[in-house]
Amino acid sequence: MATHRIYYDDSFARDFEAKVLTCEPTMHGTTPAWEVVLDETALYPMSGGQPCDHGKLGDANVLDVRDDGDEVVHIVDRELQAGPVHGCVDWPRRFDHMQQHTGQHLLSAMFQERFGRQTVSFHLGAELSSIDLRGAEPTLEILEGAERAANRIIFEDRPINVRYGTQEQLAVMGVRKEVQRTGILRAIEIDGADLQPCGGTHVRRTAQIGMLLVRRCTKMRQDWRVEFACGARSERLARNDFRLIARAATNLGCAPDDLADAAARVTTERDANFKEVRSLLQKLAELEAESALRSVPAGGLSVRTIVRAFEVGTQADYPGFFSTQLAKTESVIALVGLKGSGQLIFSQHPLAGKDMSALLKRVFERLPGKGGGNRDFARGKLHDGAQVDQALEFANICLQEQSQASAG
Repeated sequence: MATHRIYYDDSFARDFEAKVLTCEPTMHGTTPAWEVVLDETALYPMSGGQPCDHGKLGDANVLDVRDDGDEVVHIVDRELQAGPVHGCVDWPRRFDHMQQHTGQHLLSAMFQERFGRQTVSFHLGAELSSIDLRGAEPTLEILEGAERAANRIIFEDRPINVRYGTQEQLAVMGVRKEVQRTGILRAIEIDGADLQPCGGTHVRRTAQIGMLLVRRCTKMRQDWRVEFACGARSERLARNDFRLIARAATNLGCAPDDLADAAARVTTERDANFKEVRSLLQKLAELEAESALRSVPAGGLSVRTIVRAFEVGTQADYPGFFSTQLAKTESVIALVGLKGSGQLIFSQHPLAGKDMSALLKRVFERLPGKGGGNRDFARGKLHDGAQVDQALEFANICLQEQSQASAG
């Protein structure tokens, strides 16, 4: 028996009376639940990019609503007896979805009518909704133009009606996007702006959409994804944007209107300071490497090994500079680590003749970590940053064993 869908003709129905036809046990994730089929329902099943409604059937909470052919299946948290039941819709959730979905129809119509950008998909998210546009990248002028045109129609408070007709009849009426379906189709008409086949729930007048706010546009495979929000969502986003701008302006010591220039200035200064710091770290590494090499004279040894564990708080890039500088000296091996982070860097001058990648692998066989490299340079990270000293000591022992084995 087909479920009569009350929301098709009255999306504002919050309460309804129905009859429970079947109630079968199922699972909702890992939780026991029941599948309920009614003779009619005002609860919308997930479809066409719009999430399902929530609500109640008697004392049972509606966890999910699914479209199963001609039937609407309600997933509830307790068993219901066959017979009459009172149902109600979670209205704040429903109205929010109606605002977003109707706003999407209007925004898509403006992109297509004014800028020739066709909508190929729609998603109604928990915070933001999105449409994917086919064609060239929408410029800022196009994004703002579509937003402005949509809001103008919203402010005019135009009526929104449900129309029924065959594919041919809707085509004559000027449907925005034809669908390949037979029989009688349902379409949503925004007076003088759009006519689109759709089975979703929608507001009655454009003013009920509230403000429409386009957020950003990003590349999504061959299309362009435009994020937007309507109604209370756009209000929350705009208010949050203002708070973030005000906080950033306060931190930068400027007026909100000067934030972009202040941020650009700070970025330029940061980049300059970053280059200067790297240059100073490199010079410091050169000096420390010279000192370390003097402390381990070449003597009659064919290979010199420098072991150094840097303390917590050392600039993260510095161990790498130090290790690389040491490895520039013939027949030198550097075993370097950074306490706390667990960073390990093994490097050698090619003439040292060892295998740093294999050495790092041996260390991780004893002390868990992850990393890799090649014969002359290997980098990794211990799972436990407190084990750096142990790792370096073990690596040094391994090198000594290799040297003794070679000498023997």
